[in-house]
Amino acid sequence: MAKEAVESKGISIRLACDIFQVSQTCYRYNAKRNAENEEIAHWLMRLTDNHRSWGFGLCYLYLRNVRGYSWNHML
Repeated sequence: MAKEAVESKGISIRLACDIFQVSQTCYRYNAKRNAENEEIAHWLMRLTDNHRSWGFGLCYLYLRNVRGYSWNHML
């Protein structure tokens, strides 16, 4: 919403961040895709296609315990 206000209303980034109560760092943040995220997404799609009743937790445990991946997951 802050970006829309800056672009459409022509207000400053500082003012938009104050109005919407977000930090300027958060406003400027751009997510970066990396190869590890692509691999995780591929595995999750593959597992859920083959095992439709599996949720995220079971997929995570399978990848960690059976396949040996050490990706971090915080509950």
